[in-house]
Amino acid sequence: MDGVQPTIVVTGVAGNLGLRLLGQLKDFTVIGVDLAAPRNTQLQRFVEMDLGLESSCQALIHLLRETNPVAVVHLAFVIDPVRTGVLDVDRMWQINVAGTARVMEAIAEVNRGREDGIRQFIFPSSVSAYGPDFPEIATEESPLRAHTLPYAIHKKESDEVVRFRAPSLGQCSTVILRPHIFAGASVQNYLMGAFRGTPNGRSARAAKLRERGVRLPCMFPIGRRYLDNKIQFIHVDDMARLIAWLLRRPADTGQATKNGVGQLTVLNVAARGEPMTFRECIEIAQAKVIRVPGKAAMRAVLQLMWRLGISAIPPDAMPYMTGQYIMNTDRLRKMLGSDYERVLTHTSREAFADSFSDS
Repeated sequence: MDGVQPTIVVTGVAGNLGLRLLGQLKDFTVIGVDLAAPRNTQLQRFVEMDLGLESSCQALIHLLRETNPVAVVHLAFVIDPVRTGVLDVDRMWQINVAGTARVMEAIAEVNRGREDGIRQFIFPSSVSAYGPDFPEIATEESPLRAHTLPYAIHKKESDEVVRFRAPSLGQCSTVILRPHIFAGASVQNYLMGAFRGTPNGRSARAAKLRERGVRLPCMFPIGRRYLDNKIQFIHVDDMARLIAWLLRRPADTGQATKNGVGQLTVLNVAARGEPMTFRECIEIAQAKVIRVPGKAAMRAVLQLMWRLGISAIPPDAMPYMTGQYIMNTDRLRKMLGSDYERVLTHTSREAFADSFSDS
C-alpha cells in the first residue's frame, strides 16, 4: 500500500481490552469509537458515539464511508454496570445487543455493491454465553445456554446476532471469539473482584473499607466439589495479541468468500496449559475463604452486599462463580499453528497469577 497504513475502526476503544489492543496496532491507523475518549493513548482519531442510540447506526455509516477501514473490531459492551454506571438493564441491552446489530447493519450498508469494502469484522463473545456450569468440555458447536446474569445473556444474544447477520456483510469475513475469563494486572471483572476481595461498591461504606485496606473474604458454598471445580483464563494481553494476529493474517488464509459472502469463523479462546481448580486460585490469591450452607445462602449474602453498596458483584453472577466451565480450544491452536505460543504467551496459571502481581 506504498507505505500507507491500513485503517481499522475499534468500538469500545476506551475499555481495558481496547487499550491493550492499541499497543498491538502500531502499524495500523486506528479510529476509536466510545462514549468517552481514552486517556494517555496514541490514538490517531477518536469519535464519540453511543451505540445504544438508534441514530448511531447512521453516524457509523458516515464514519465508515469517510475513513474506508479494512476491518472493524467491535469491543463496545457493558460488562460491569456499577463501574460503567449503566445500571438499567434495558439500557445495557440497547448498547450490548442492539448496538452490535447496529454496527453490523452499518458494515452491511457500506459494503453493499462494493468489492473493496470492509474485509473483516471481529466480535468478542464470551465463555459465559455457554452458561454457568456444564459438565462436558464445550466446543464451538455446543449450545449457548446463558441465563440469570444480564451480561452473559447479552453475550449469548449478541453472539446469535453476529452469526445470523454475518452473511449480510458481503465479502467481509466475520470472526466470533469466545474467550474465557480475562485475567491480568489491569483486569477488573466479577471473578477477579471476588478473589481480590476489593469492596468495589459505590457506597460511602465501601469507600471507607477501601481506604482502610479491608479485603472481603472469598465465598463458596460448603462442599468439596466447589473448590475442585475447574476453570480457565485468558490473559487480556494475549487476547489483544490474538485480535492483532487476526487483523494481520493474509486475506487468502481463512478469509475466503463463497458465493460472494465472507467466511464466518467461531473460536473458543483460553490460555495454554491445564485448567485450574478454584482451590488453586484461592492459594495464588492468598484469599480468605468463608463457606456458606449452599447456593441460596451465597446468593443471599451477595444480595445483601450488593444492596448495601459494598460489593459490585451482582447476585445474578452467583452461578458463574460456583460452576465449572471448560472449553476445547483445538480449533484456535490449529489456526495459530506455529504462532500459538507466540500469541498466547501465558498459561491459565500465569495469567491468573499476574492478576495479583501487585498484591
